[in-house]
Amino acid sequence: MTKKAAGEAVLAAKQRLGIGWAQLAEAIGRPPAWTVAALLGQHPVPEAEARIVVRVLELDDDVRWALQAQPTRGALESPVPTDPTIYRFYEVLQVYGPAIKELIHEEFGDGIMSAINFRLDVRREADPAGDRVVVTLDGKFLPYQW
Repeated sequence: MTKKAAGEAVLAAKQRLGIGWAQLAEAIGRPPAWTVAALLGQHPVPEAEARIVVRVLELDDDVRWALQAQPTRGALESPVPTDPTIYRFYEVLQVYGPAIKELIHEEFGDGIMSAINFRLDVRREADPAGDRVVVTLDGKFLPYQW
């Protein structure tokens, strides 16, 4: 079984059983964003956590083995995403990417934000004009070494 097929099995089981991502994250003791990314194939899931996932979702050992496998990271099937939710992030980076880069360099110097030593959080914030989506990207600064 591939990691993609395992992710599809996880999604189907979640829907069938009415289990949310927060419940799965709590069951394995991991942050929600990491849990979703891992169960959709972007991280290897440690054996203990994989066993819990397949038990909670009533899945078999083929899924467990696939969840534990080392991934090939990158989930987009085309360079420009077509899913509207994912495309908004692409659009944000097209518009604000150069500004983000400038602000990082001004504050930290010549380097990058790590996507390996990294945390992600997504939360809802109430607003009178309509609820807001708050996405926090938190990566370690890595200076270029010359």
